[in-house]
Amino acid sequence: MSEDLYESCWLNYRKIEDPYLLKQYSNWCANFVAVVDTPLIQSALNEFDMGIRGMLGIIPFISTTVNKTSFVIVGVLGNNPEIDREVSVSEQNSIMEDGYLIKNIKAGGKCYIVVTGKNDRGVLYGIFELLRLIRINTDLNGIAKIENPCNALRVVNHWDNMDGSIERGYAGKSIFFEDNKITRNLKRIRSYGRLLASIGINGVVINNVNAHETETKLITKEYLPYVAEIADVFREYGIRLFLSVNFASPIELGGLRTADPLDDEVKNWWQKKAEEIYAYICDFGGFLVKADSEFRPGPFTYNRNHADGANMLAEAVKPHGGVVFWRCFVYNCLQDWRNKTIDRAKAAYDHFMPLDGMFNDNVVLQIKNGPMDFQVREPVSPLFGGLTKTKTMLELQITQEYTGQQKHLCYLAPMWKEIMNFDTCCKGEGSTVDSIISGVAGVANVGDDLNWTGFQLAQSNLFGFGRLVWNPSLSSREITEEWVRMTYSNDEEVVNTVLEMLLKSWKIYESYTSPLGIGWMVNPGHHYGPNVDGYEYSKWGTYHRADLEGIGVDRTVRSGTGFTKQYCSEIASKYEKLDTCPEELLLFFHHVPYTYRLKSGETLIQYIYNTHFDGADEAVKLKEKWQSLREKIKEPYFLHVLERLEGQIEHAKEWRDVINSYFYRKSGIKDELGRQIY
Repeated sequence: MSEDLYESCWLNYRKIEDPYLLKQYSNWCANFVAVVDTPLIQSALNEFDMGIRGMLGIIPFISTTVNKTSFVIVGVLGNNPEIDREVSVSEQNSIMEDGYLIKNIKAGGKCYIVVTGKNDRGVLYGIFELLRLIRINTDLNGIAKIENPCNALRVVNHWDNMDGSIERGYAGKSIFFEDNKITRNLKRIRSYGRLLASIGINGVVINNVNAHETETKLITKEYLPYVAEIADVFREYGIRLFLSVNFASPIELGGLRTADPLDDEVKNWWQKKAEEIYAYICDFGGFLVKADSEFRPGPFTYNRNHADGANMLAEAVKPHGGVVFWRCFVYNCLQDWRNKTIDRAKAAYDHFMPLDGMFNDNVVLQIKNGPMDFQVREPVSPLFGGLTKTKTMLELQITQEYTGQQKHLCYLAPMWKEIMNFDTCCKGEGSTVDSIISGVAGVANVGDDLNWTGFQLAQSNLFGFGRLVWNPSLSSREITEEWVRMTYSNDEEVVNTVLEMLLKSWKIYESYTSPLGIGWMVNPGHHYGPNVDGYEYSKWGTYHRADLEGIGVDRTVRSGTGFTKQYCSEIASKYEKLDTCPEELLLFFHHVPYTYRLKSGETLIQYIYNTHFDGADEAVKLKEKWQSLREKIKEPYFLHVLERLEGQIEHAKEWRDVINSYFYRKSGIKDELGRQIY
């Protein structure tokens, strides 16, 4: 494979065009000083060499000692006197695990750049940051930058199956599995490791949370040698490998009569299994578990609770430094749509809040960002802020299951930014989600397509996820501009145009699909395309409750399901009342008459009409903006994106017409502007 814009994404390392910066960078980067004593330092050296060759057009001279007056020197603190004497005590104290310092030193007739950290992973991240700063044309004179990750756990979850398919995958087949075997294409996985390390990811789960019969066998001697080869590759980039496991493995693999987590035979089986796994993979991260949800086995079968199940597995991996990620996506998926007292949104809180404080310290509860299922708009799960004695982890969906399936442009960083900034008020004002969690997991959006994500612009979601998880204080604009400059160009017209397209795209997608917090108006199963009643009379608990008078689910304490009381009092009181509920979530919490007037002065039904017409029009403008860059984007990439945007326009029109026609026929109220509604 050639390293081009498609395959290397934002690591394409094109030539720097600014002559002043080119000279500045070349003075330092022509000489690289490092003692290569770990695989991660070797990866840093390789990346630096690749980046400098591409961006500066020079081959850096690599040495283990300082013999020039201008150079870049890298190493772990405490291992090199040349580095240590120029890093102050306060700087050393400011660098945390996985953090790094990039500093320009001018002393003793020398002018050089130090890249250091307290571990070799920090050094690797520091080199990626240095290359990023060069790629986006940053003046490095006088730089003294310390960065530490805000989240210790920065993980991507792959929903890959061993037959090569990917559940909710929109970019081809799995890069890990094919034909029920583990791939031998480690080169592709190494390239992926580079991408993940460049955005600070330190954990990867390679198989589906729905661990079916074949995937269950990944923890056996038949497959572990090959899993270990993948772990070896990721280790070179500071990434620990995790596996999703089947809770019923003691029965399916061990021949036991039970998988009861309190059974001594079961406990012993898992402990021996953990020893076996760690014999192959010394730094194995641990297990991801989906239990008692959507027909997956779990502790409920044995009248045990989730703490019983999670703790049993946690005890098995704890002696080896392992962690258990236990998903909170647990609900009754055999509901009667006629029963309005049952509310899927309440399920996770009801299951896990009574267990707060009962989980072992190496268990992390992995909680979807909202109480439902990755809709284009829903409130933050009340488990964030509710659970105060248990480690929690935010789960986001990078792959666009409900947000256009990588056929539509829908950049999700602004959504994630809102979620992470949400104030739970659990410890008073300022208790934002990002301040109370232990980490973040993202459901990956990559496959074996040449451009990794199916739609080349969807690469921005993977990049945005990593950057935001590393540093939630970064603005969406800052992250987006980085991606555009690294992926395409520092040309200001390109930067400003693509930046605007990305930052507006989530709201555009929302406007022609689901209004004011109502979701699920999609085709069942594959979840692509409009079908207003697709889930309305189903078993899955996914309702919009539209009738002749209005639309929305009453989740108030006063007259509905009582979901609002799961939040702390400040938030609950806001959601409970129609006039104080944030309008973007109005229909999630309230059943609202079509004639209700919003703050804009529009009636609800007119808002639905207007936003769907406007959204389809905005999709056309996305294409027009992209077309303005025809002379500045390489033709294959330009045409690829153009084709996707043209498809988005047609699909947005379909959404517009299906949604508007449904609610016109349901309400009988005409569009005030007289536009065509079928």
